[in-house]
Amino acid sequence: MTFEAVSYESIPHALISGIAISLLCSAVGLFLVLRKFSLFGDALAHSAFGGVAFGLFIGIYPLWIACAVAILSALGLSKIRQKFDISGDAIVAILLSTGLGAGIILVGLVEDFEFHDIEEFLFGSAIVDTQNVVTILVMSVAILTILFFTYKKLLYSTFSEEQAKASGIPVDKMSYLLITIAGVTVIISMQLVGVLLISALFVLPNVSAMLYARSFKQTMILSMSFAVFATVSGIIISYQLDISQAGSIVVVAAAIFIGSLIVKSAGLVKTTGIMAKAR
Repeated sequence: MTFEAVSYESIPHALISGIAISLLCSAVGLFLVLRKFSLFGDALAHSAFGGVAFGLFIGIYPLWIACAVAILSALGLSKIRQKFDISGDAIVAILLSTGLGAGIILVGLVEDFEFHDIEEFLFGSAIVDTQNVVTILVMSVAILTILFFTYKKLLYSTFSEEQAKASGIPVDKMSYLLITIAGVTVIISMQLVGVLLISALFVLPNVSAMLYARSFKQTMILSMSFAVFATVSGIIISYQLDISQAGSIVVVAAAIFIGSLIVKSAGLVKTTGIMAKAR
């Protein structure tokens, strides 16, 4: 098994798509983290892996099958959660384990299966062609535009569902919208960091930003900055050291988080941070 490093020729495409994906993941991930659904992106990714395996099994391009499977399964489980009052972390565990288990079974049923058929979906790919770059940019702009026009309703329903309902905000529809957006974001991001590491882009930049920022907007801006820095640095490190692109991005994001903890522990930054308010 080999992990792809960024080649010189693929750097421009990797940087453009990487920046778009990092902005998208940090924006969507912030709502998930604030809702205490930090691992929901990971669960969606593992559910999408089941979709990838199903696509390979029936001979259809896996990503779109994965997108449909991830979104439909997440929406279905959300309905079940509401009806039977199942906790959010239990729903995440069900989604994660079921998707992974189904994927393993389906991969075993694929004739003439070779590991490289799913390697890029598991660990991401350093090679992004022009068509994929255009798709990533269009989808990223579309999702960020939707978030821009709905973020107040999403934020209100995140912090206080009852008050949001009393104010006439369609809380359930907002939740379904967020789940759908998160599902599409996971599929787009799989090309950069793969199924196994995708939750890092959703969680690490946001948790790091929440240690400093005192408002939602500050957190969003700082999180996006951390995410872009981690992605660009990871891609450059991958090229320079000839190591995995996905692993490099995640390690840089983790280093930012660890550095933030050290700075806060040393008292170098005095702000309380939004994390205290979100508890």
